[in-house]
Amino acid sequence: METMERRTSTISGWVSLTILLVAVVGLGLGSWAAIAATVRAVNAGEPVTTNVCVIVALGLAVVVWFVLMFGFFTLQPNLSAVLILFGNYVGTESTSGFRWANPLISKKKISMRAHNLNGDKLKVNDSRGNPIEIALVVVWRVVDTAKAVFDVEDYVDYITVQSEAALRHLAMSYSYDTFEDEELSLRGSVDEVSEALQREVQERVGRAGILIEEARISHLAYAPEIAGAMLQRQQAEAIVAARQRIVDGAVGMVEMALAKLEEHKTIKLDEERKAAMVSNLLVVLCGDKAVHPVVNAGTLYN
Repeated sequence: METMERRTSTISGWVSLTILLVAVVGLGLGSWAAIAATVRAVNAGEPVTTNVCVIVALGLAVVVWFVLMFGFFTLQPNLSAVLILFGNYVGTESTSGFRWANPLISKKKISMRAHNLNGDKLKVNDSRGNPIEIALVVVWRVVDTAKAVFDVEDYVDYITVQSEAALRHLAMSYSYDTFEDEELSLRGSVDEVSEALQREVQERVGRAGILIEEARISHLAYAPEIAGAMLQRQQAEAIVAARQRIVDGAVGMVEMALAKLEEHKTIKLDEERKAAMVSNLLVVLCGDKAVHPVVNAGTLYN
């Protein structure tokens, strides 16, 4: 069963301190008067029962006064105090400054400020089964003090464990890297992966009254045992992807050149000459090295 936070208001500490100071002055004067009256009664041989009862009552009042002095507490900005009386949740006080509450109420202070969670490096497998090292950093703060105190055992430990669980699940849902534009990857889709990570962590820690303001991957690398092999594979995939881009671009340029020649009727080419022109252009555009020009003094058929 989830606990809902409810706000409560305590008394200003300065008002309570003024009242208690006035009370202690009154107790002092009353005690002095009672003691003086008792001494006079003893000297006169009169009964002192009434005076003794007054002195005992004043002594009890002094004890109560000392107990009430333990009700003072202070709250800094962005700090809240969860008030608990005999195991029952009384409410949450968020007013900063010098405050006073029933001294029998326990006060558990909770910080509402932003916190950083710098997670440890985890070794997990990505969606392709490759072992990787990954870590995250999370910016979070408490927004519901009642849930943070009563619904989980230790909200700081809770967010640490749940953040690691969310990161493991996220890492297994994406590949480390990809050369397909439409496919998301841990390395290439930083913003999308960060948003997905933030949503998943928020879903896991919401029951603890915690708001995730930001969640990002702080470390990402292949595991050391496969780093060398995966680097070669990554380079090979990059070369293949680059070649594919080059070929696609070269074919488009050749098609555009033929279309322009036919549109402007600059020169008439039969199928064989078109094939030769396409071959020459593809060699020039797709080659690794600069092509040396060769002047053909004859014709294509000689």
